[in-house]
Amino acid sequence: MDLHAIGQALVEQLPPPLPADRIIALNQPKADVHTTRSYEWNGWTFDVPPGVFIPGWTSRLIHERVLDGRIETRNLRYAAMGAGLGVEAVAAGVRGAREIHALDIHPQSVAAATGHYRRLVGERPGTTFAPAVSDVFDALPEGVRLDVITFNPPAVSQTVSEDPDVVRNVCVGAPLLAKFFAQIAEKDLLAPGGEIHLIASNTADLRALVRHALDHGLSPRIDHLHDWRDGVLTFLFRITHDTPRTGGER
Repeated sequence: MDLHAIGQALVEQLPPPLPADRIIALNQPKADVHTTRSYEWNGWTFDVPPGVFIPGWTSRLIHERVLDGRIETRNLRYAAMGAGLGVEAVAAGVRGAREIHALDIHPQSVAAATGHYRRLVGERPGTTFAPAVSDVFDALPEGVRLDVITFNPPAVSQTVSEDPDVVRNVCVGAPLLAKFFAQIAEKDLLAPGGEIHLIASNTADLRALVRHALDHGLSPRIDHLHDWRDGVLTFLFRITHDTPRTGGER
């Protein structure tokens, strides 16, 4: 695989989704999703209310990069899409982001993210924390331009449960990505030089995902490829404007 491929060449070399029965088997939800749990990472403890999901290893690939700066948020305007427990928001706060927009369609997740941020980061000079219950970017204030967006979307291509919380977190599928990229383009959300870091595996329709980005004038590239040695390949895409843009402040 050419990790430097872009455009249609990238689309053509991406793997198709795994067989449906394999996808369903890999994404069976734990029975405790509607109970109170806890999660530990980087020495931090996060309380997990019923209906809120514990991040998996794919999410940790994002968390690690936000915290250590491989996905840089320092002094930048950052949106954690699908904020969940708020781990990315906490990492960006510790890193020193200028603005942190913690967005999630699930009110309990936004409340959890807010509580964790207030406890683990608190008030930080030069950093604005703005949590919001939002269907994609609907609740983002008008005029906001973002330097960095991260998203681990619920892009699994097969329905793995009838539980609405599981569907919301796991298997909304490629149509959500169509809306995600459409709003970025229509609202002109990505600042000059801005980056989207989006992670997805071959349990999703990766080719459709990349086509949606291309259709809206964005250019995805593979930033990292992780082989879990069980047939699952996880791609971290870095997505920028298709052509360099000028003007505006970063």
